[in-house]
Amino acid sequence: MSQPLSGRVALITGAARGQGRAHAVRLSAEGADIIAVDIAGPLPSSVPYDSPTLDDLAETADLVRANGRKAIAAAVDIRDIDALKGAVDQAVGDLGRLDVIVANAGICCPSPWDQITPQAFRDTIDTNVIGTWNTVMAGAQHIVDGGRGGSIILVGSAAGIKMQSFMIHYTASKHAVVGMARAFAAELGRYNIRVNSLNPGAVSTPMGTGRMREALQSAADDYPHLQGMHKPLLPEGIAQPEDIADAVAWLASDQSKFVTATQLSVDIGVGYV
Repeated sequence: MSQPLSGRVALITGAARGQGRAHAVRLSAEGADIIAVDIAGPLPSSVPYDSPTLDDLAETADLVRANGRKAIAAAVDIRDIDALKGAVDQAVGDLGRLDVIVANAGICCPSPWDQITPQAFRDTIDTNVIGTWNTVMAGAQHIVDGGRGGSIILVGSAAGIKMQSFMIHYTASKHAVVGMARAFAAELGRYNIRVNSLNPGAVSTPMGTGRMREALQSAADDYPHLQGMHKPLLPEGIAQPEDIADAVAWLASDQSKFVTATQLSVDIGVGYV
């Protein structure tokens, strides 16, 4: 079977479960060794869904190894750039190179505009914006130093292309991620490093289930007029993590070698309604 990422190394944040795990499994199936980073511990108190665990992160690493690839797992908070950089430096030293960055980690905590607390807004920006910037800064120089070029994928959201009601802080953070990808693409292109944002809609992950749905419904009940704003164009209204991983694998590979500074939406059409 063809392995278009054979011999390459990918850094993936938020890798313990959900989309991050799907990306790690898919890229390893394509031949890449994986640096799997996740907080693997308590998320900010504003987050209305369960936190990932060390066991979750270990399971991701086992799934990568089951694909015949190397996995280095690190429990790191992406908000801590020194710890993140240290973990990435050590892993790249062990694996010998870095070619792909998938800045996937993020949080979401729905609330009506007048119920968003300063701490919840700060948590969202610190994780989704500063954490994404930290991820690029921890890894991009390694790709530059390798001299082979590479691909950086910043995971945004349909909320970063259009918007998401009852999520002002999340919408602001994902618009920032889309802009950040374009800006990094402009400066890193000289090194043949491509930078794109990937913008999913609803995906079946821990972020989109349980108390998260209850929080979103509670916010929507505050202003029912907005409840019909995010209808998908296709009949299947929610994607699986593996569907998003398909797009990650394409952006990571040479099949997209002339694609940079692009906002790729995999959102079942909600960003265009």
